[in-house]
Amino acid sequence: MAEKTLVEIPVAQRELFDKGLSALQKNNLDYAVTLFQQVLQSEPGFYECREALRAAQHKRAGHRGGGLFKKLLGSANTLTSGRLALRSDPLEAIRIAEEALNQDPSNMQAHDLLADAALQAQLPKTALLSLEVAFKANPSDRKLAEKLVEAHTQLGNRARAEKLLRDLLAGDPGNPALNERLKNLLALRTLREGGYEQLAGGGGSYRDVLRDKEQAKSLEQEQREVKDVDVLARLIADQEALRAADPANPRVLRTLGDLCLKQGDHARAIASYEQLLAATNLNDPLILQCIRDARVAQFAAAEKALDATTEAGRQSLEEIRQRREAFLLEDARRRAESNPTDLLVRFELGELHFKAGRMGEAIAELQKAQNNPNKRIAAMGLLARAFLQRGMNDMAARKLQEALKEKPVFDDEAKDLTYHLGIVLEKMNRPQEAIEQFKLIYEQDIAYRDVMARVDQYYASQG
Repeated sequence: MAEKTLVEIPVAQRELFDKGLSALQKNNLDYAVTLFQQVLQSEPGFYECREALRAAQHKRAGHRGGGLFKKLLGSANTLTSGRLALRSDPLEAIRIAEEALNQDPSNMQAHDLLADAALQAQLPKTALLSLEVAFKANPSDRKLAEKLVEAHTQLGNRARAEKLLRDLLAGDPGNPALNERLKNLLALRTLREGGYEQLAGGGGSYRDVLRDKEQAKSLEQEQREVKDVDVLARLIADQEALRAADPANPRVLRTLGDLCLKQGDHARAIASYEQLLAATNLNDPLILQCIRDARVAQFAAAEKALDATTEAGRQSLEEIRQRREAFLLEDARRRAESNPTDLLVRFELGELHFKAGRMGEAIAELQKAQNNPNKRIAAMGLLARAFLQRGMNDMAARKLQEALKEKPVFDDEAKDLTYHLGIVLEKMNRPQEAIEQFKLIYEQDIAYRDVMARVDQYYASQG
């Protein structure tokens, strides 16, 4: 089973997820947990929902107290049945583990069961969500470290898996199983980075294999493109005939716009979407998004057609990029005005202001956007960086620390927040506190940005 993103989830489940986020934001935590569980029952691989459920569980646990013995007794019975279910049905084991976490989100046995079940079900991100919590509580637990290796290997995070294996071998250098695993991991990295996997069937040189594969791929692609072009042309002609009979039919206009966008006829797609917007007489955010996507695709096609090796081409490329940025900003403003309560658009608008260097406008929008639970952490991180750009270092540090308190796991987003907190503390002339932030990242991911150089330099300066 593969883990899924929001766009891969059916509409009905997405609506339940949005209701859960709204309930979480309003501190209606029991309802939020129920909704998230309902979504995950249908879509156990929906990682974003799993993360939201964990946040709701932790938040609810902070509002409750007492009943510890009853919790422990109930969870012990639950986890025993979960271990039995793990043998034949890992998804059922995940569900049982979540029941225990509903009672106590810091239950390490439940996290361990959930991680085992998620790894068995090929849901490595879900496994990491629990493994990072458990490993942080028990950093010397070698079994947990080995499970982390497996999760990172499944995700393709070979550098992280390799570092964990080397740390394990440092404590047990003669372990044959760990040595074999590290050898296999290094061999896999060599194969993939060197491009030698194509020779697995034997016979011929690697140049022959690559040439034959590229030729076959090229022929297959040409045949598919010809077929797709013919089909698209027929479908567009059919929709044009329907539009001639009913010029204001919203379904026909939407379908025609989508088909023209797929064909690469961006001007025609935009015209259809604009006509659809006029026909509905509403600033429908979905239609506005379609117009935005078509315009962005139009800019991309114009850039691709330019020769960036000439001076004229470079000038034209810069002009197109400036027009695109101006359009994106104006479009976001348009969508924000049509739907003032859409906090996702507020975040987009704040991000665009930040990239353009308009920190005052960025701060105003991001302060609104941080009330959206789905973009809260990202908005807080960007808000802190805007404060930093304005020299408001103390406010930036507080906002980053606030955001980090809401992160249940030390993932890439947490690394980014921690890194920028280190930068802010450096600017505040608090070098010892700053290096502690960089060391937190170093312990988990030595290859992150320039963390290795910063930490190594610090230790070198200490003699």
